[in-house]
Amino acid sequence: MTEKKRIPLHFNNSKIYQLTSYLMNTKIFLILFTVIVFTGCKKNMVQISGTLVNPVIGEYIFLDELKSNELVTVDSIKVSDKGTFNFRKEIKLPAFYLLKINNNNFLTMLLAPGEKLNLSAYHDSLNYPVSVIGSEGTESMAEYNKTLRKTITKLSGLNKIYTQYIDSANLPAVMESLDSMAQKYLTEINSYTKNYIDKNIKSLVSLVALYQQVAPSVYVLNPAKDLNYFVKVDSSLSILYPGYEPVTSLHSQVMELSDSKKGQPIAEPAAGKGAVAPEITLPTPEGDTVKLSSTRGSVVLLDFWASWCGPCRRENPNLVKAYNLYHMKGFQIYQVSLDKTKDDWVKGIQDDQLGKWLHVSDIQYWNSVVIPIYKIESIPMNFLLDKEGRIIASNLRGEQLQTKLAELFNN
Repeated sequence: MTEKKRIPLHFNNSKIYQLTSYLMNTKIFLILFTVIVFTGCKKNMVQISGTLVNPVIGEYIFLDELKSNELVTVDSIKVSDKGTFNFRKEIKLPAFYLLKINNNNFLTMLLAPGEKLNLSAYHDSLNYPVSVIGSEGTESMAEYNKTLRKTITKLSGLNKIYTQYIDSANLPAVMESLDSMAQKYLTEINSYTKNYIDKNIKSLVSLVALYQQVAPSVYVLNPAKDLNYFVKVDSSLSILYPGYEPVTSLHSQVMELSDSKKGQPIAEPAAGKGAVAPEITLPTPEGDTVKLSSTRGSVVLLDFWASWCGPCRRENPNLVKAYNLYHMKGFQIYQVSLDKTKDDWVKGIQDDQLGKWLHVSDIQYWNSVVIPIYKIESIPMNFLLDKEGRIIASNLRGEQLQTKLAELFNN
């Protein structure tokens, strides 16, 4: 059950203490105390209320908090005979919670301080509520679930057709057709999910989208094939929610997956290896326009990054090391930022001491003009260009970059 906590008050300033002592003898103190305490609580308080259609009399509904590897029940309440329930909880930051009847019947919620979520759902299908309002994150996830459910329904329909033809001589032809249709449905929900993540890249709902399933152990996104989206979400959320357990858990997974794929390019630009890198013409922080082609005559690392990207920032010291070692031998860095504001971009350059090389950006985040040209789906991402601007290699990081540059310049 919910535990009420006392809120301690500390008066360190002597004048405040004297004023408080005076007010304690008046009705004014009671009024001020009530306003201060309840205003402070209200900002961090979330309310989850709703109505279950066809409720089971005496049934309990639970509120679980999602940790990195476990669910912790933080409250429970008996549903009224009319199907109504109400929870109140104090939270400081956006976090995931489950509204649960049992382990197979639950609604995942993303709650933010101050939100008042209200929902209506059939008591046996919380995950597909009839309506949900008052919580932006929860509303977004509920909308996604509608599309996911349609896909699951279509796939289930294919299974029924297969059952009808299981003893038919036409089964091989039917199976080929069904496989083709299933692949079509899976491709559609995969694309929808990626688009959903792109639109919600700064929200924790993008984290949930990474792990959706159309059947047990059949995931919409494959960590091996769609690693770029796991990296993209990790890059964004690690900056916004660095201490949140589900985010740190994702980061650990991404690091393990990335280590297993070292040396393999995550994506290739419109012009592949051996071709001239597509032109980029963007402004510097000072407002001057610098073309990528202006670097011809140098070996160039074309690097895509952003100040909000944790893995990018961790790679920057390696770029500084490479630049200091090989710049005098003809090495240059042309770094393109996907930042949203000039202030964040410039601060990132200053904080990481990257001011020696070329920086450009149109400050358009994932809407940057370079995205479709270089097929960028995640950052950090880089391409090593020879003196004629041809692509030599891609996504060289850490010691791989140092080894490649040593090979080029020491020979």
